[in-house]
Amino acid sequence: MSAVRTVGTGPLPHALPGLDPTWSRTVVVPDGRGRERTWHLLDNGAEPVHGTLVCVHGNPTWSYLWRGLLGGVPAGWRVIAPDQLGMGYSERLGDDEEPWTVAERVADLGRLTDALGVDGPVVSVGHDWGGIISLGWALDRRERVIGAVVGNTAVAQPPGDFGPPLIRLAHTPGVRPFGCVATPIFVRATSALSSPALPKDVRDALALPYGDAHRRRSVGDFVADIPFAPGHPSYPVVAGIAEDVKNLDVPALMMWGPRDPVFGERYLRDLRDRLPRARVHRFEGASHLVTEDAPEHVDAVAAFLDDLLDPPASDDARPAAEGSGDRMWTALEARADDDALAVAAGGGTVSWRDLASRVAALAAGLRAAGVQPGDRIGLLVEPSTDLTTIVYAAWRAGAVVVVADKGLGFAGMRRALRGGTLDHVVGHRTGLAAARAMGLPGSRISVEPLPAPVALLLGVSQDLEGLVALGAGAEAPPEPDLDADCAILFTSGATGPAKGVAYTHRQARAEVDLVRATYDLGPDDAFVAAFAPFALFGPAFGIASSVPAIDVTAPHTLTAPLLADAASAVDATVVFASPAALRRVVATRDDLTDPQRTALAGVRLLMSAGAPVPLPVLEQVAEVVPGAALHTPYGMTEALPATDVSLAQIREAGPGEGVCVGRPLAGVRIGVVPFGRESDGPVEHALPEGGTGEICVSAPHVKDRYDDLWLTQRRSASYVGWHRTGDVGHLDDEGRLWVEGRLGHVVRTADGVVTPVGVEQRAESVPGVSAAAAVGVGPEGTQQLVVVVVPDGASSRRTGPRGPIGVRGADLDLADAVRAAVGTPVAAVLAADRLPLDVRHSSKVDRSEVARQAARSLAGR
Repeated sequence: MSAVRTVGTGPLPHALPGLDPTWSRTVVVPDGRGRERTWHLLDNGAEPVHGTLVCVHGNPTWSYLWRGLLGGVPAGWRVIAPDQLGMGYSERLGDDEEPWTVAERVADLGRLTDALGVDGPVVSVGHDWGGIISLGWALDRRERVIGAVVGNTAVAQPPGDFGPPLIRLAHTPGVRPFGCVATPIFVRATSALSSPALPKDVRDALALPYGDAHRRRSVGDFVADIPFAPGHPSYPVVAGIAEDVKNLDVPALMMWGPRDPVFGERYLRDLRDRLPRARVHRFEGASHLVTEDAPEHVDAVAAFLDDLLDPPASDDARPAAEGSGDRMWTALEARADDDALAVAAGGGTVSWRDLASRVAALAAGLRAAGVQPGDRIGLLVEPSTDLTTIVYAAWRAGAVVVVADKGLGFAGMRRALRGGTLDHVVGHRTGLAAARAMGLPGSRISVEPLPAPVALLLGVSQDLEGLVALGAGAEAPPEPDLDADCAILFTSGATGPAKGVAYTHRQARAEVDLVRATYDLGPDDAFVAAFAPFALFGPAFGIASSVPAIDVTAPHTLTAPLLADAASAVDATVVFASPAALRRVVATRDDLTDPQRTALAGVRLLMSAGAPVPLPVLEQVAEVVPGAALHTPYGMTEALPATDVSLAQIREAGPGEGVCVGRPLAGVRIGVVPFGRESDGPVEHALPEGGTGEICVSAPHVKDRYDDLWLTQRRSASYVGWHRTGDVGHLDDEGRLWVEGRLGHVVRTADGVVTPVGVEQRAESVPGVSAAAAVGVGPEGTQQLVVVVVPDGASSRRTGPRGPIGVRGADLDLADAVRAAVGTPVAAVLAADRLPLDVRHSSKVDRSEVARQAARSLAGR
């Protein structure tokens, strides 16, 4: 062990936000140049029962960056966070000394940790330029390293990349002395990358050690030592570390801020290729300083450390799908000689024979053009026969389709698709223009042939007709494995940023088989899909399908005549529509012509999912499709369907606390985790005294995982073999599930938990109330129940998800009536012009936004 001399408890000038001053210490350790150097470090002083985290900051930050981990890791883990030499409060170079190189920094870090006695199990942690230094340090100690954590860093320039533009700018000889050393521009600009802005005291703390040019010298030296080209002195060392990282065969965690303008998606992809065992969690909204922007990074690291000590159970507990091994395209191939209509969508039609032929040729063409198994294809194509062809061809070629509703808006779609790590993008001209504006990665494939100048402008390398011609007559690609990914589907974003949900071929097929068996779909059926997730399932069911002439991501645009026309196009016997679509259908039923009524009279089954459908609406729908059995399956993007209930069964169940969504389907298990007894896990029967809790689902068709959301996935699967839905509710004595709201919308008062749906139902029973939202205002545990109502005569509750909703005090008589109907203590009854709704279904109330606006109103703002 090298000599180490502790010379102080730390030079921090005053208390800093979030930092325990007892962590601060200085030690003296000889460096590789033979000189003693004074290091400053933060050390939580814990006994390393399980091991030690060595946290390395980048440029121009310091060990303050790791204060969350110092105070938040599980017991038994020591955390050491040194200030790199020349940085933070560690020793500066003399005027006559040459700058430290990356090789020296890696070696000197090793001398420090050796001197500190870090010789047991270790986990390397690094950010920014500290990433490659921490990984280089780990490679030198691989016999002790049990894990690696990195956040927004790079170890190499991906092929074709010239380095982060902001770093290259700072690297410029004319800019570096002024921007990095003479002035604090570079220091201050780094903390300014966060959005929303960091608190001023935190920004000041990050900049505190760099108060003058002398103390900023190494900020400029650090930038100068980044090797952008082979001629740079540090290039061989960095290239060697980057290559050798591939052999660091330990579990890894990548914490990533997707809004980082420095280390973007290509750097994340490069790191994943080098560390294939890595778990990845993208903290949506976070930028470069992911540890500042995403406080949840502490939870992610803590979970990672727990898994190192106690590896999680395998997926063996997940129920496996039983079936014939059919694929999503099996039914399509079985009808390859059938000239009957297969799909009517987007103003076009295609027969089974032509669809099967084009899918086969396009699949072969995609493979011939370089699309590899596992490649991800972003779809920016409206529902149409072309879209159906692309999806099934991609699946047949082994590619993965990535689908995000345009209802998410430009920013939401950009965030989702950029997070989908795309290899290719398929779209019409407008879609490809949007892809360029979003900065999506990947090659471009146009749905239609484009003029050469337009194709060049949009970066288009192929079009569908060219790929079909390329694959015509070619040998079919090998079938992908059933357990390979087939789709990344994004959630609606109704309860936070849209999440990518990964499905394998086996799970998607299990979903198709379950729906077909549950609703007895046979070759004589045909269906209308006015609900986006099911718009592509017709060929998988082996039945004709039609998409109404509407934007399926705006379901409230469906009218009764448009539904009837879509049904007439395929002689539909089945309809799948969202609740918002059904409300609009009911509102426009008087516009139907006699032939249109006849077309709807042929429907034997109508399903609606995505949000609860009130009984009065279902009864009105029954008048529009008089021959149909009405069903409302319950599920979510992660598992649809899970339960089912018919109109007759809803009537039989009667009123209750929440919405009755029926019994579990064949092969599906439903459990409820009681509030206050979370350690018990899911209970598959009615709880005593009507107890409620989080709803969990176990079934073969449940999602494989959340994509690049490792912490979210880990939480959702914390009960082995189950998916935690985030919904709350209860099972009754008849085995029926009642949904009472979202876990994040539960009101936690001093007297206990209040779920919102039952409160809202009772409030909406009051004459003069057209809609209601029950929310909590105040700190969790002492929240006050507030009911926001939309009085009769206010503007429509379906007027969009965002913007002010006009919260104000309710009429006193109306407020008294609401309180009496609710039967639970209500702190305030407020009125609003409307309730904000989700973008996909136009049905789910955004209670979080209602609570925010209600709190502002009650505070006098």
